[in-house]
Parts: sequence; structure tokens; C-alpha cells
Amino acid sequence: MRMFKLPTFTLSLALSISLVSPLQADAVVTPPSFQITGAGYGHGVGMSQMGARSKALAGESAASILSYYYKDVALETVDDAKIVRVNIGNLLTSARMLTRTQGASLQIFTGDIGDAQGIQPLATIPAMSSLNFSILGSTVIPSITTGKNVSSISGSRIFTVRWTGTRYLAGVDGVMSLSHANRKSNYRYGQVQIKAVKAGSLGFRLAITNSVRLADEYLWGVSEMPSYWPVAALEAQAIASRTYALSKAGTIRSACDCDLYGEITDQKFLGYAKEIEKKWGVVWKAAVTNTAGLVLTQLGRPITAWFGSSSGGITETAINAWGSERSFTQSVEDLASLDPILNPNFYKWERTITQSVTAAAFLLPDVVNLEILNRNPSGTVGMIKATSSNGRQVSIRGEAFRSRTKIPSAYFNLVGVQETVEPAPSPTP
Repeated sequence: MRMFKLPTFTLSLALSISLVSPLQADAVVTPPSFQITGAGYGHGVGMSQMGARSKALAGESAASILSYYYKDVALETVDDAKIVRVNIGNLLTSARMLTRTQGASLQIFTGDIGDAQGIQPLATIPAMSSLNFSILGSTVIPSITTGKNVSSISGSRIFTVRWTGTRYLAGVDGVMSLSHANRKSNYRYGQVQIKAVKAGSLGFRLAITNSVRLADEYLWGVSEMPSYWPVAALEAQAIASRTYALSKAGTIRSACDCDLYGEITDQKFLGYAKEIEKKWGVVWKAAVTNTAGLVLTQLGRPITAWFGSSSGGITETAINAWGSERSFTQSVEDLASLDPILNPNFYKWERTITQSVTAAAFLLPDVVNLEILNRNPSGTVGMIKATSSNGRQVSIRGEAFRSRTKIPSAYFNLVGVQETVEPAPSPTP
């Protein structure tokens, strides 16, 4: 592998703090926050979307882009005719559904009815009336609101909602809208399941999923790249998204009642809203159609085709980010991520992390000192150590710190402290 110059940063702690012993704890001033600078957005593993955009602008094809970011893989056409269950509402206490399409209606059924036909619905809800869900213990409680009138439906652990006239996953007469505290989206395809799932100390919460065909209905609604970007970049994204989804399909996770989360935990899924984006939605839909069935494989199986917005100049590997060896993730140069024109928001960034957020990241009562212990060859933080006022020290991966503190990337520095760390040792197989 060719050697790359590591990106340089201006680094370390927001306040000048030195490590003290527990006997000196009374003299320690706990800083209210820590200042951090860095570059890039996301975990940096796999395809850089900024890099893909740059390469597409330079005339490279989707296949060329993918072969640069994913190593030792084949680009094959596979059967992607699968149904996937996508979480579109996670750990909710309430949700509301309705259709505004004239002549359409919603139907609610008890249980997870799959593709069964001929079942009588519990109720049919006309357009503009809303179907509401709340949680009581481990029971989902539905109700219908029509004007000022509210009627109740007997509770159950799980319900299925379909649109009028739909044959399961074969098209619907209308568009269903889902709204809750965190999201408002439109869905046209498949059907929806509402289930009470155990959420640890929170008790039970609602998990809402949309069952759709992976090959088209799901991918048309994936919103991981602006639809106005160059076609080759969109096609590379469509292939990566299809590959990632296939690598996850077939295993329902109990925490979300899903194959895939509809958020960036897996891939952002907007449903019909992505497909009907003014002017550009058809361009993304064409990128999905034009790459139909194309998947990145290793030893005949779809890879977990991670991708992210941008890096700190060199992409990261799975083993350095998460401790999981994946030979198809190798560090490659990604200078487009550091281009202020292509990546104006994240070619460099600054963040202030509060004391409470920092302490929670390390599961400590407070943090008086942060220290970067080592860096990976890509420039990401390998391990970072926190010291509490009681003398306790905890070390975590830089990627875990990024995730827990919500900073843009693990390509970061602590402001105000001279860094003398050595690069992290190469991982052993």
C-alpha cells in the first residue's frame, strides 16, 4: 500500500489541567467543557461520499469509485428480491398515521399478518382521519380520531397497517403519513407494523417498521447522498446501499423489530419523500434502476459496505474503528474530504463538549483531564483516556468517543495541549 502523509491538526485540551492524585482532589478544578478541533464527518470507513463526488466530477465510473474504496471484492449481479423490515419509528411513546389521498384509507389488523390476504381488518380509517398509537405497559393501544370524535380499539402486542386496496408489497392506492416527536415522513409501499418492544429501564416502547421490497421500494427511499450529485457518484452509492442492506437482510433485531434501522445507524430512509424530491428524485431513482442487482461481494457474499460523508484525508479501517477485521476496508487517500469547496462544513470543524457529556462518554462522575494515547495510521484517535477528580482513569476507542459525544469524526485533536503520542501499533490478525 502506498504511504500517505497524515493530516495535521491543531490539538488538545480547552483548559490547562494536570493529572492529580486522589489526595489532591480538593485542589482540582473541574473544567466546564473541552474544546476539540478536527476534520471529516462520520466513521471514515469504506467509501467517502465526498471522495466519490470528486471522482465522479473527474469522469470516473461507479465501478472505478467502488474499486478504489473497497478492496479485494467483486462487483456481481445477484438476486435482491427480498423483503426487508425497516424501522421508521424507534422506541416511541406515541405515533400518528393518516392518509390525505382522496378515496384512500388505512386498515388496521391485529398481529403481524405478513402477506396473508382475505383477513378482515379491525377497522377502516378514511382519508383525513388519524390512526393513533400509544403504549400502556407491554400493550399497544390504538385509537381513531375523526374530527372531534375519538374511538378506541382493543390493545395488543402488535398490529399491522395497510392501505386500501393494496396487495402486500405490490403497490397501494394512497400515501400514508407517519408523524411522531422526532419525525414526519411519507410512505407509499408495503405495509407497516407497530409492536411493543422491551427498551431496558424504559420499559416497553413502540417500534414501527415498514416492510418493503429491497430491490426498489427500499432503495428508492434511501437518502444518503444528495440526488443532484453526479450520476456516477449516485450509482456508486446505490450499489453500496444495496450491498449494505443485503448484508443485513434476514436477521430481525429484537430491539427495533427490524432488519435495518431507517436512520444513519444503518442507512437514512425517507421513504416516498426521497422519490418525489422536486426535479432530482427521479435522478436517484434512475441510479437505483440502472444498477439493478449490482452488489459488492467477497467470497460470494455481500460485504458490509460501510460508507460515510468524509474523512480527515485518509479513510479508516474497520479494525481500527471498531476492532473488527474486514479485509475490504483499507486506508486510502481521500483528499477531497479536506477540500473547502467540496466539503465546506467539515473540511475542518470545532466543537465544545460539555463536562456532563464528556463524563457520560467515559461513565465517570466527572473528567478533569483528557489525553490522546495513540493515533491510527489514518490519523484518527486510536485510544483516548479520561481522568476523574477521584483519580479513576478510563480509556475508550476514539470512534467510541466520537459516537458518544456526537462530534463529527474521530479525526480530532484536543485544543491547548502539546501532543506527543505515537501512532497506534498495527493490529495483529
